[in-house]
Amino acid sequence: MAFGFSFGGLIFLVALLIIASVRVLREYERGVVFMLGRFWRVKGPGLALIIPAVQQMVRVDLRTVVMDVPPQDVISRDNVSVKVNAVVYFRVVDPERAIIQVANFLDATSQLAQTTLRAVLGKHELDEMLAEREKLNLDIQKVLDAQTDAWGIKVSNVEIKHVDLNESMVRAIARQAEAERERRAKVIHAEGELQASEKLLEAAQMLARQPQAMQLRYMQTLTQIAGDRTTTIVFPLPMDLISALTSATTGKKE
Repeated sequence: MAFGFSFGGLIFLVALLIIASVRVLREYERGVVFMLGRFWRVKGPGLALIIPAVQQMVRVDLRTVVMDVPPQDVISRDNVSVKVNAVVYFRVVDPERAIIQVANFLDATSQLAQTTLRAVLGKHELDEMLAEREKLNLDIQKVLDAQTDAWGIKVSNVEIKHVDLNESMVRAIARQAEAERERRAKVIHAEGELQASEKLLEAAQMLARQPQAMQLRYMQTLTQIAGDRTTTIVFPLPMDLISALTSATTGKKE
């Protein structure tokens, strides 16, 4: 009876050891295995056997992590205070370094993203933050990727989500935009006046070279004026016409 009980207990203990030693790793998981505190190997995916009390395994997720960077107070190069938040996309490419080289790679990446966001954006002016986000995203991504490489982490993308300004700065930007539109309107108007004056000068020079054309233009203007019968208009006679009449009168007297 005692032998049967011991044999049953042994089977139960063996079953417990087998259950405790079996690990199942999904396709996107890897297991960093330590033997007596020292790194041994990386296992997975699939079935992994661990010796209880001798080996320990730490699971690492290899999927892309989407991390939201909380709003950061940034002072631009032109001394404008703004709040900027972003989102960072990264994943673990080396499970061994991600576990051994840093205590908590998620927290470390989050803190590094915040400080990098402030440092990179602080080197640019406000207009660049608003108009050149693609370039700034790439700059932040490159800096983060270089610093997290030692942790076995690959930063694939960084996107600036919002650049929040205070009310006074929003009004100042609106006034600046309005002044810029007025400046452009005045420049366009001045360019139109310049082109019109150049064309008028060309027309005047052409008419001056052709007196007959001047007479025809004068008669055409009179015809247009005569079409409005409700208006009385006094216009001078051309000097050429007066000279012709004077010459004709003098000839008759002689």
